[in-house]
Amino acid sequence: MKSLTVRYFAAFRENAGRDEETVQLDVLTTADVFHALQERHGSAEPLGHCKVAVNDEMANWKTPVNDGDVVLLFPPVAGG
Repeated sequence: MKSLTVRYFAAFRENAGRDEETVQLDVLTTADVFHALQERHGSAEPLGHCKVAVNDEMANWKTPVNDGDVVLLFPPVAGG
């Protein structure tokens, strides 16, 4: 189990009902974090449309996460 701080933006924040939370998850990658929280908060956004950062640096969905990391989840952005 890893203790992670997760920061939510836009639709993710609305689904979670908060800006951030500390979670205990048995995960290896950012994709694992996404799927675990998707189940918890009921988000319908597909992984491939979203962005992720770890410790304030943009990452990809295969990026490993470590105990104490801060994971930022960004839903798709529309506009022109």
